[in-house]
Amino acid sequence: MKTLYQQFIITTLSLMLFSTIVGFFLTNTYYHLVTKEQNDEKNVAIAQNITRYIESTPDLDLEHYLSTLGDIGYQFYVVGESGYSQFFGGAFKTSELPPSAKETVFKGNIFHGMENYPNQSFMTGFFTNKIINTVGVPFIYNGEQYGVFLRPNIGLLFSEVHTILACLIISMAIISLIGMLFVAKQLIRPITQLTEATKQISKENYDLLLKVKRRDEIGQLASSFNQMTKQLQETYRSRKEFISNVSHDFQSPLLNIQGYSELLKSPSITEEDRLTYTSIIETETKRLSLLTKQLLLLTFLDQPTRALKRSSFALDEQLKTLIQKYLWLIEDSGIELYYKIAPIRFNGDEGLLETVWDNLLTNALKYNKPNGSIKIIVEETNDDVFIQFRDTGMGIKEEELSHLFERFYRADASRTKEGTGLGLAIVKEVVDFHRGSIRVSSQFGKGTCFFITLPKL
Repeated sequence: MKTLYQQFIITTLSLMLFSTIVGFFLTNTYYHLVTKEQNDEKNVAIAQNITRYIESTPDLDLEHYLSTLGDIGYQFYVVGESGYSQFFGGAFKTSELPPSAKETVFKGNIFHGMENYPNQSFMTGFFTNKIINTVGVPFIYNGEQYGVFLRPNIGLLFSEVHTILACLIISMAIISLIGMLFVAKQLIRPITQLTEATKQISKENYDLLLKVKRRDEIGQLASSFNQMTKQLQETYRSRKEFISNVSHDFQSPLLNIQGYSELLKSPSITEEDRLTYTSIIETETKRLSLLTKQLLLLTFLDQPTRALKRSSFALDEQLKTLIQKYLWLIEDSGIELYYKIAPIRFNGDEGLLETVWDNLLTNALKYNKPNGSIKIIVEETNDDVFIQFRDTGMGIKEEELSHLFERFYRADASRTKEGTGLGLAIVKEVVDFHRGSIRVSSQFGKGTCFFITLPKL
């Protein structure tokens, strides 16, 4: 398997090679379409200036003049109608010139050898040192018709400046390649660290955090990964704590059921003890049943794809029905119940909200004082519904209020009471599920009040 760094190197080199080939192709196309004709015209103009000077200068030493021009960067081939033929400047690679080219200049026309030279790849025609790749211009010298065929001497024209430019281009290419490889290494390093950290997380090692101090996309990725790791760490801790709490809460009633079941087998047990033991077993069984139901409900609420089963129902009737359900317990406890409930229709999950009111009311009954009181107030505005459950019970200590909605949390004052520590956690989840809010106010030894706000949708 190729690493990301290897892929980057291969991709970079491939792009450089591809861009070089495409660049040569485009440059070659531009040369044949534009530059080739311009180069031919430029050299024709140079040749015409030379021939005008020859024709306008009496007693000119033609060979000395052309030799001098050849020394400064041009190649010449001069022919005359009388059969004169001479090369000046650098030698041509091939010295064969078609007879038609000579006839063209002897007739006073211009030979466009550069422009009409066959197309070749990568502008090689510009550098081809053949006599046919020249421009021919006619002139008269000492009363005889001549023709001069000219092209630049590429070897002489490629000066030190061109060498420096070539070195500059090559150096830039090498330095750019090295720079890109270095940058790629710096970019890939945090990704490598991220890969290793991911492997550690797969082994449930959540203590490894990335130390990447960057503000770009990789820095954001590293920051998001660290945040995810912290959340997984918290989830892992919560899961272990949850399993521990569930195991404890199941183990305690199961041990009681097992223990008292063993006692019931004793032949010497009295009727009074038998009733006591069966009552305890019944209580523990109900506790297990309640715990199971609450765990199933929490599992449902924890599902990311959960959806409310919204329907319009009479909230006031739901609360009144709940009160009638526990009326016998209220009367047996000697508790006074006051309620002020306006007729309200609400659009929400009727089953989940019934669980909320059931938990709050049973808590108010369970933790109330003898001959205490409970007040239930329900009001509404155009946008919200407000519900209060107020009791005169034992209350909650201030330092315990912040933990009240945590799962399996039970305040010290209530440890002797039967409970699972899940009721208020479910209440909070359901209220949040309805995009509402819940807060609690309590004075230890005096009572507690729960305030719930549910938005109308």
